[in-house]
Amino acid sequence: MVNQKVKFETRCLHSLVKVFADEELQEAAYVSGTALRGEYYSFQVAYRTALYMKNIRVSVKSGLAADSEVTVKSVGLAPSELPNYNDPDDYLLRTTPGLYPDPLYPLEAGNGVVHALPNQWRSVWVTVQVADEAASGVYPVEIDFAEESGEALGSGVFQLEIIGAELPEQQLVHTEWFYLDCLASCYKLETFSEAHWAIIEKYVAHYVKSGMNMILTPLFSPPLELDYGKYRPTVQLVGVKQSGKTGDETYSFDFTLLKRWVEVCLRNGVKHFEFSHLFTQWGAKHAPKIFAEVDGDGTQRQIFGWETDAEGEAYREFLTQFIPQLVQFIKAHGLERSCYFHLSDEPGAWCLDSYKSASDTVRSLLKDEFPIIDALSEYDFYKRGLLTHPVVSTEHIHTYIENDADNLWAYYCCCEYKNHESNRFFNMPSARNRIIGVQLYKYDIQGFLHWGYNHWYSQRSRREINPYQVTDADMAFPSGDAFLVYPGEDGPIDSIRLVVLREALQDARALRLLESLTSKQEVLALLEEGLSEPITFRQYERGSAWMLEMRERVNRRIAECVRGGQEQGHEQEQKQERDNMHGRGLPC
Repeated sequence: MVNQKVKFETRCLHSLVKVFADEELQEAAYVSGTALRGEYYSFQVAYRTALYMKNIRVSVKSGLAADSEVTVKSVGLAPSELPNYNDPDDYLLRTTPGLYPDPLYPLEAGNGVVHALPNQWRSVWVTVQVADEAASGVYPVEIDFAEESGEALGSGVFQLEIIGAELPEQQLVHTEWFYLDCLASCYKLETFSEAHWAIIEKYVAHYVKSGMNMILTPLFSPPLELDYGKYRPTVQLVGVKQSGKTGDETYSFDFTLLKRWVEVCLRNGVKHFEFSHLFTQWGAKHAPKIFAEVDGDGTQRQIFGWETDAEGEAYREFLTQFIPQLVQFIKAHGLERSCYFHLSDEPGAWCLDSYKSASDTVRSLLKDEFPIIDALSEYDFYKRGLLTHPVVSTEHIHTYIENDADNLWAYYCCCEYKNHESNRFFNMPSARNRIIGVQLYKYDIQGFLHWGYNHWYSQRSRREINPYQVTDADMAFPSGDAFLVYPGEDGPIDSIRLVVLREALQDARALRLLESLTSKQEVLALLEEGLSEPITFRQYERGSAWMLEMRERVNRRIAECVRGGQEQGHEQEQKQERDNMHGRGLPC
């Protein structure tokens, strides 16, 4: 729509468009779509004017019932100095440094304003949270723009059709590593102070709402993303007391903070807990940083860390005393089916022996009662039975798929950028982000892991960074790898990448729903209809058109199945009534 007086242009767009301020908008209008009950459905309304206009009022009119919430956010721009490494593939939007659309800033309900800069396309992001009991039908959602005086400038109207079937609960176990230390650092809070707990709870609630159901739980300060000999800030949930002579130490453990953490997470819908790594990253050579009160002197001292030989008797004895008590805590709180253990992150062939030693120690203490998960790529670790649930990079996962590996998980990070693997860098099309849901579904992948929900530190955690200014971890990882949320004044700020990732997970849930109504074979045939090659983690149809059309096909097929089931149920009811009448000797 164009307002002739001020030439204010608007255009409805789907959620997979990235609207850049410095280029012409090429994407055609997208004005309708379908969603299932319980789904978050997003679209955009782009706007542009030749004038410089501030404080444009944005309001919503919706035909949806009040129990289906509509939120509008302003799409902000974030800088990228390192959009990609020197050898990327060709499935990118651009390769130049600059400003990229990413943060989604909330607009005040009923009084939100945006600004129009001369001849720059910008957009607002609209999300409809469809209620579980929403009535099926087509509902208009209108976004209106007006001057401060109230005079109308333009609008965008989107027709959302709600399908009469509910999105099932997510089966995929999904974790994006959640950093308590980054929250404390960013908000300038004392670790585990009441203020820290308050901000933790806000982020945990947002984390679950965004599609994650497993959370990194720092028993001791996580030995992750560190230079050798360096440490992250202390975020130790387990209190430790040490007594006795050297070589004959006795340990006791206080699980008070861990209990509070578990309660916060369960209260907000977390389903699974992954305990932070019991050995250092990239080798399992050392112990994580562990503090303890020694001989009752009331002070906290570091008793293990980089100077600790992971295979030495001292740390082995500590684990021998600690793990059985942790297992008791787990069972006392009914978490037996919810907990997973990590040994060392991303081990390689060079550390097979040290990782085997760590695995032997921990597995002997856990007695095979709990899964062990670690991000790795070398198939030999899994072949030797050193862990139960391999978390494999999408660059190498085909080896595990070809060998029918059990309990298979997937992950990607900064390395998956050369062979069209799904990822979520700033400069990648959102369709490349969203395809992961289809891939995880097709191959029955049980879990998905990524290292960066809120990693607001530089590479190797050398310093704190402002994620609104530094999006590449100090020119280390392409922008978009290290975090999915931005720190707001009072809680998390969404990113486009996070919202699109949630859409990917919803795609997988919709596919599982259709499978329950038909069969896996039929769903795969529907997915790959018209494609020249089967979908893999590297091969798939590029672009947003296929992704959007695929999801519409799935939704329409779900609607057909639901209607067919309802009609069949109605016929059975009528037959039963006729049988009852016949049994009573009444005319039918």
